[in-house]
Amino acid sequence: MTTPDWPDFYFARHGETDWNRERRYQGSMDIPLNRVGQLQADANGVLLRQLLEQDGVDPASLNWFASPLSRASETMDRMRAAFDVKLPPVIHDPRLIEISFGDFEGMLHAEVAREHEALAPGERDESYWSFRPNGGENYDDVSARLVDFAHDLTHQAVVVAHGGVLRVLRHLVEGTPRGDVLNWPPPQGVIAHFAKGRMTLHAAENSWDAASA
Repeated sequence: MTTPDWPDFYFARHGETDWNRERRYQGSMDIPLNRVGQLQADANGVLLRQLLEQDGVDPASLNWFASPLSRASETMDRMRAAFDVKLPPVIHDPRLIEISFGDFEGMLHAEVAREHEALAPGERDESYWSFRPNGGENYDDVSARLVDFAHDLTHQAVVVAHGGVLRVLRHLVEGTPRGDVLNWPPPQGVIAHFAKGRMTLHAAENSWDAASA
């Protein structure tokens, strides 16, 4: 797999959903934000505006990408509402959709862990990267999608997508070992700034607890 030349970009995971709070696999299913998730998205918009001001970046000069799943697209719309300038249109790119968990989607993490202990968040080893549930994807599949997406990420950008996508981006952009990112809980209500091959997390002043996906 050819290593792309990643530009500077700002990434936000979507806000909380009821399935996040219940610790339920949602993957490619289109589960909407709950009220906490909407508040997280609103706060992330203010945070992003502040970060761009600090960095001297014109928001109108950026490319804006979002997963087409509603929890990500609504997060993007709520974040953009914090800006009082005309922004370029959002590009809803299917390559940013969350990893599909196939037959596991809709099941609780605990239900799956009872049958497959090695699949539980926090208990995964590097082999999980290649594990593909029946009817689903593995992290190699997501990596291929994101490397392809990177060919269109030719300019400084804002990206709103999912926890699994953020895990893979840490591996692809930072070179973080697979075993480390597989057990890392991607936070909600933060902005991850990728620049010069490193990720920096910025949290909003008002944050709400949310379960990891």
